Amino acid sequence: MARTRSVVVGVDGSPPSVRAALWAGAEAVRTGLPLHLLQVDGAPAGHTIDELTGKCRKAIPELVVTGEVTAGHPAQELVRRSAEAQLVVVGSHGHGAFREALLGSTSTSLAAHARCPVVVVRGEPRTAGPVVVGVDDSPGSHAALQHAFDHAAHRRTELIAVQALPDAHFSADVYPAPDPREIRTRADLHLAEQLAGWCADYPDVPVHRDVANQHPVTALCHAAESAQLLVVGHRGRGGFAGLLLGSVAHGVLHHAPCPVAVVRTAR
Repeated sequence: MARTRSVVVGVDGSPPSVRAALWAGAEAVRTGLPLHLLQVDGAPAGHTIDELTGKCRKAIPELVVTGEVTAGHPAQELVRRSAEAQLVVVGSHGHGAFREALLGSTSTSLAAHARCPVVVVRGEPRTAGPVVVGVDDSPGSHAALQHAFDHAAHRRTELIAVQALPDAHFSADVYPAPDPREIRTRADLHLAEQLAGWCADYPDVPVHRDVANQHPVTALCHAAESAQLLVVGHRGRGGFAGLLLGSVAHGVLHHAPCPVAVVRTAR
């Protein structure tokens, strides 16, 4: 018999991990999946795994939730569990081993190597607002659009697709200088073409296009100011090049005003 996939959330007893667990619990109910709380190497303070499991059950009575404490490195263990998970969720900050996992290079490793989408829950999650997705015509962008449209459809909310303008627009050395209006018009047309198929598949999702004359981090964070979720692909090109491996990764994962979903392109 096939094993049921679950939503796995890494917890360490800190308030951010509690918020991540509650966000993950709501997402598990939305998708009809069980929630599994995973604590690696114990937590130095805060809620124990049993307390947090009880807190989730009390807050979301219909939730099916289990808890586990195991040894290992947090990011490596979460990457390993991601092979059988539907989604892996973590808080944006923690303490102890999880602080290193979320604020250091291991955070990038988790997002880059997880076999399923990863959500980093930032701030106080919202239950209303649009879903924002970064688009750049790459395989990673395609996977991000799938996740974003699905989330928007289930949450019955609108979707904002953000396209950063070509890098040439930011260069002062390009001659002859490109016409900003022409660049914007072409980018908006190309964005509409990329979204056409998705709009046909999800006719009930209102879609807004945002062609931004800004750096990708600024454009995404600005568009997500009132969003309930920001979705980005694992890898991109153009304005989103190096999304998880450079400064843009740190910008989005550490400065976004809402939960961030990182969707890895399937091999």
